Amino acid sequence: MSSFDLTPPSDAQRSAITANLSDEERHVLLAHGTEAPFCGVFLDNKREGVYVCRFCGLPLFRSNAKFDSGTGWPSFFEPYAAEHIRYVRDDSYGMVRVEEVCARCGSHLGHVFPDGPPPTGQRHCLNSVSLGFVAQGDALPDPLQRDEAVAGSTD
Repeated sequence: MSSFDLTPPSDAQRSAITANLSDEERHVLLAHGTEAPFCGVFLDNKREGVYVCRFCGLPLFRSNAKFDSGTGWPSFFEPYAAEHIRYVRDDSYGMVRVEEVCARCGSHLGHVFPDGPPPTGQRHCLNSVSLGFVAQGDALPDPLQRDEAVAGSTD
Protein backbone atom coordinates (compact mmCIF):
# COMPACT_ATOMS: atom_id res chain seq x y z
CA MET A 1 0.00 0.00 0.00
CA SER A 2 1.28 3.46 -0.92
CA SER A 3 2.24 5.88 1.80
CA PHE A 4 1.24 8.73 -0.53
CA ASP A 5 -2.19 10.34 -0.59
CA LEU A 6 -3.86 9.11 -3.78
CA THR A 7 -6.90 11.40 -3.42
CA PRO A 8 -7.52 13.09 -6.79
CA PRO A 9 -6.97 16.85 -7.04
CA SER A 10 -9.97 19.03 -6.27
CA ASP A 11 -11.55 21.03 -9.09
CA ALA A 12 -9.78 24.16 -7.81
CA GLN A 13 -6.40 22.39 -7.68
CA ARG A 14 -6.94 20.91 -11.15
CA SER A 15 -7.83 24.35 -12.59
CA ALA A 16 -4.82 26.03 -10.98
CA ILE A 17 -2.36 23.40 -12.23
CA THR A 18 -3.92 23.27 -15.72
CA ALA A 19 -3.57 27.06 -16.06
CA ASN A 20 0.22 26.70 -15.72
CA LEU A 21 0.67 23.92 -18.28
CA SER A 22 2.14 24.55 -21.72
CA ASP A 23 0.08 23.66 -24.80
CA GLU A 24 2.15 20.49 -25.28
CA GLU A 25 1.70 19.47 -21.64
CA ARG A 26 -2.07 19.96 -21.93
CA HIS A 27 -2.12 17.94 -25.15
CA VAL A 28 -0.22 14.99 -23.69
CA LEU A 29 -1.38 14.97 -20.06
CA LEU A 30 -5.03 15.89 -20.52
CA ALA A 31 -5.85 14.92 -24.13
CA HIS A 32 -3.84 11.65 -24.18
CA GLY A 33 -1.44 12.89 -26.84
CA THR A 34 2.11 11.78 -27.56
CA GLU A 35 5.27 13.81 -27.87
CA ALA A 36 7.57 13.23 -30.84
CA PRO A 37 10.16 10.45 -30.35
CA PHE A 38 13.79 11.29 -29.53
CA CYS A 39 12.83 14.83 -28.41
CA GLY A 40 11.93 14.43 -24.73
CA VAL A 41 14.04 16.10 -22.08
CA PHE A 42 14.29 12.90 -20.01
CA LEU A 43 15.21 10.48 -22.79
CA ASP A 44 18.94 10.65 -22.01
CA ASN A 45 18.71 11.69 -18.36
CA LYS A 46 21.19 9.55 -16.38
CA ARG A 47 20.90 11.32 -13.00
CA GLU A 48 19.77 9.43 -9.90
CA GLY A 49 16.38 10.34 -8.52
CA VAL A 50 12.64 9.92 -8.94
CA TYR A 51 10.40 10.66 -11.90
CA VAL A 52 7.10 12.19 -10.77
CA CYS A 53 3.80 13.03 -12.44
CA ARG A 54 4.16 16.43 -14.10
CA PHE A 55 0.60 17.29 -13.10
CA CYS A 56 0.24 16.19 -9.46
CA GLY A 57 3.78 15.27 -8.33
CA LEU A 58 3.06 11.64 -7.43
CA PRO A 59 6.26 9.53 -7.62
CA LEU A 60 5.98 7.22 -10.63
CA PHE A 61 9.38 5.66 -11.42
CA ARG A 62 12.86 5.49 -9.88
CA SER A 63 15.90 6.22 -12.00
CA ASN A 64 17.34 2.76 -11.27
CA ALA A 65 14.38 1.24 -13.19
CA LYS A 66 15.11 3.31 -16.33
CA PHE A 67 16.65 1.69 -19.38
CA ASP A 68 17.41 2.59 -23.00
CA SER A 69 14.73 0.89 -25.07
CA GLY A 70 15.81 2.50 -28.34
CA THR A 71 12.21 3.63 -28.93
CA GLY A 72 12.76 7.37 -28.51
CA TRP A 73 10.88 7.71 -25.24
CA PRO A 74 12.04 7.25 -21.63
CA SER A 75 11.41 3.65 -20.63
CA PHE A 76 11.21 1.94 -17.26
CA PHE A 77 10.81 -1.69 -16.23
CA GLU A 78 9.06 -1.12 -12.89
CA PRO A 79 6.91 1.62 -11.29
CA TYR A 80 7.77 3.38 -8.04
CA ALA A 81 4.71 1.67 -6.51
CA ALA A 82 2.18 -0.47 -8.37
CA GLU A 83 -0.73 1.53 -6.99
CA HIS A 84 0.66 4.79 -8.44
CA ILE A 85 -0.15 3.69 -12.01
CA ARG A 86 -3.55 2.82 -13.45
CA TYR A 87 -3.89 0.84 -16.66
CA VAL A 88 -6.53 1.51 -19.30
CA ARG A 89 -7.31 -0.41 -22.49
CA ASP A 90 -6.45 1.79 -25.48
CA ASP A 91 -7.79 0.67 -28.85
CA SER A 92 -7.04 3.89 -30.71
CA TYR A 93 -5.17 3.89 -34.02
CA GLY A 94 -6.46 0.43 -34.97
CA MET A 95 -4.45 -1.46 -32.34
CA VAL A 96 -4.89 -2.61 -28.77
CA ARG A 97 -2.45 -1.18 -26.25
CA VAL A 98 -2.38 -0.59 -22.52
CA GLU A 99 -2.35 3.10 -21.61
CA GLU A 100 -0.79 4.22 -18.35
CA VAL A 101 -2.27 7.07 -16.35
CA CYS A 102 -1.36 8.55 -13.00
CA ALA A 103 -3.47 6.85 -10.35
CA ARG A 104 -3.97 10.11 -8.45
CA CYS A 105 -4.83 12.65 -11.14
CA GLY A 106 -5.56 10.52 -14.21
CA SER A 107 -2.99 12.28 -16.42
CA HIS A 108 -1.80 10.36 -19.48
CA LEU A 109 1.75 9.06 -19.09
CA GLY A 110 2.30 6.67 -21.99
CA HIS A 111 1.84 2.94 -22.60
CA VAL A 112 3.19 -0.30 -21.18
CA PHE A 113 4.36 -3.21 -23.35
CA PRO A 114 5.41 -6.79 -22.49
CA ASP A 115 8.83 -6.53 -24.18
CA GLY A 116 10.97 -5.01 -21.43
CA PRO A 117 14.01 -6.39 -19.62
CA PRO A 118 14.09 -8.62 -16.55
CA PRO A 119 13.05 -8.76 -13.83
CA THR A 120 9.53 -7.62 -14.89
CA GLY A 121 9.59 -7.98 -18.68
CA GLN A 122 7.69 -4.70 -18.89
CA ARG A 123 8.51 -1.58 -20.90
CA HIS A 124 6.74 1.45 -19.49
CA CYS A 125 7.18 3.81 -22.46
CA LEU A 126 6.49 7.36 -21.25
CA ASN A 127 6.31 10.90 -22.56
CA SER A 128 8.97 13.16 -21.01
CA VAL A 129 6.40 15.96 -20.95
CA SER A 130 4.27 13.83 -18.58
CA LEU A 131 7.09 13.71 -16.06
CA GLY A 132 9.02 15.82 -13.64
CA PHE A 133 12.35 14.77 -12.17
CA VAL A 134 13.53 15.08 -8.58
CA ALA A 135 17.24 14.51 -8.04
CA GLN A 136 18.22 12.08 -5.30
CA GLY A 137 18.25 13.88 -1.97
CA ASP A 138 15.87 16.67 -3.04
CA ALA A 139 12.34 17.00 -1.67
CA LEU A 140 9.49 15.68 -3.77
CA PRO A 141 7.16 18.36 -5.16
CA ASP A 142 3.74 18.96 -3.63
CA PRO A 143 1.73 20.82 -6.29
CA LEU A 144 -1.50 19.84 -4.53
CA GLN A 145 -0.14 21.48 -1.37
CA ARG A 146 -1.05 18.58 0.85
CA ASP A 147 0.51 17.91 4.20
CA GLU A 148 2.09 14.55 3.44
CA ALA A 149 4.49 13.16 6.00
CA VAL A 150 6.49 11.56 3.18
CA ALA A 151 6.66 14.62 0.92
CA GLY A 152 10.43 14.86 1.34
CA SER A 153 11.11 11.14 1.02
CA THR A 154 12.57 9.58 -2.14
CA ASP A 155 12.54 6.04 -0.75
